[in-house]
Amino acid sequence: MAIDPKLLEELKNRREKARKAGGEAKLEKRKAKGLLSARERLERFFEPGTFQEFSMHASHQCTNFGMAKVELPTDGVITGTGYVDGRPVAAYSQDFTVGGGALGSIHAKKICDLMEFAHENGMPVVGVNDSGGARIQEGVDSLSGYGKVFFKNVYLSGVVPQVAVIAGPCAGGAAYSPALTDFLIMTRENANMFICGPGVIQSATGEKASLDQFATAAAHASVSGNIHLIADDDGHAMDLAGELLSYLPSNNLQDPPHEPTEQVSQGKDPGMNDLVPGDSKTPFDVHEVIQRLVDDANYFEIMPDFARSLVTCFARIDGIVVGIIANQPMVKAGTLDIDSSDKGARFIRTCNIYNIPLVNLVDVPGFMPGLAQERGGIIRHGAKLLFAYAASTVPKITLIMRKAYGGAYLAMCSSDLGADQVFAWPTAEIAVMGAEGAVKVLYRKELEKAEDPKAREEELRAEYRDKFASPYQAAEKAMITDVIEPSESRAVISLALRNTLNKRDSRPPKKHGNIPL
Repeated sequence: MAIDPKLLEELKNRREKARKAGGEAKLEKRKAKGLLSARERLERFFEPGTFQEFSMHASHQCTNFGMAKVELPTDGVITGTGYVDGRPVAAYSQDFTVGGGALGSIHAKKICDLMEFAHENGMPVVGVNDSGGARIQEGVDSLSGYGKVFFKNVYLSGVVPQVAVIAGPCAGGAAYSPALTDFLIMTRENANMFICGPGVIQSATGEKASLDQFATAAAHASVSGNIHLIADDDGHAMDLAGELLSYLPSNNLQDPPHEPTEQVSQGKDPGMNDLVPGDSKTPFDVHEVIQRLVDDANYFEIMPDFARSLVTCFARIDGIVVGIIANQPMVKAGTLDIDSSDKGARFIRTCNIYNIPLVNLVDVPGFMPGLAQERGGIIRHGAKLLFAYAASTVPKITLIMRKAYGGAYLAMCSSDLGADQVFAWPTAEIAVMGAEGAVKVLYRKELEKAEDPKAREEELRAEYRDKFASPYQAAEKAMITDVIEPSESRAVISLALRNTLNKRDSRPPKKHGNIPL
């Protein structure tokens, strides 16, 4: 006997209702603003025909403070799995057209169930946040829902990659779930993220502040450092999420998606020699070095607008996925400060979780001096960078390009901090401090007596560099692996990566170290 047509019709109607959950009018209104619907965001993200929805028929009837009950199809969130670049990924997308995308108990259960599925099956989780916050009508149940989501975020942390996309409002407690993920992407327009809004701030402190000052993508990317990437629009945000995942394994038990070339680079790149200024004080853009090191000059920078004296990015070198941490001489002379230490430590630990080798490009004159830095806790923040490198067990290759002074030399992954191989250009200067400061400390009395103090100081600086800062001094003490031409850098680093991919580093049994947070 054939199935009753009425049952098929009911199924069709229910599916259609779920697909147009917020109604045609609301969907059209979003379209007019240039926004994608919750479903369209997932359709943009996944390969066509691969999305398998979870709990489509879950819904909730909400009573609006004595008014008639309002049905919330899908309970304001779309969840499911699909394929991205041939790999399964779990994703959810909050639907602002359904009750403002507010989170209630069923809404939270759908997200948590999806995250548990991702954990059990070892696949990344991408969440699109577009919600008015907690569903007030559900009271403590709504708060409980957020707590369960936060717990799952932490439970999955270090197991599968988690990416949050902020594509609409994300206020109050709702902001903490994205903050617990590995990476945050936020659209330039139509999105904001904050704990307390302008009204609350003014009421509590008397300060007048607009959302533009603290809640936008621009503010979070450049000032607070809360997000990693800015997207031009919804579609671009989903594309960025997919590109980011292309550098990450599906889970912590897998290797990154390496695509090793049959041949390792062996030739020289004369153009690299031309990048290095003759004067060590002359800045150069480290992005140009990165472009010459990596395949097709293609790299994916993380937090490009925050703590710009340190560059962090993903790339491939002869097909091997790497995380690159590089001092940027064009900004603050490449010094390490509070923000760059936090940025670097976070990136290092993320790479370590997902078995991504680290390549460190060093040109650092030291930690940033100043009262604000000292009072702000530069010791504590700088120690995060030391801790992150020392605790990481992935392959670590360091290239000292020019300056590497004092504690900053150590903090950029010297051999003592666990670098597997350390290379230096002939232009490298490795010392307790730079020649200018050292000469004034060591030869102060001699300079006072000199007939021409400036000329004598220049002579002493050159002598200091030769005796105490030359890379050959470090090489003689077996603190660096080799001194190489800049033109040899890509070939040398590529071979070093191949030789360390099978690295095994056993550590003492413990729950975890106590990083200075």
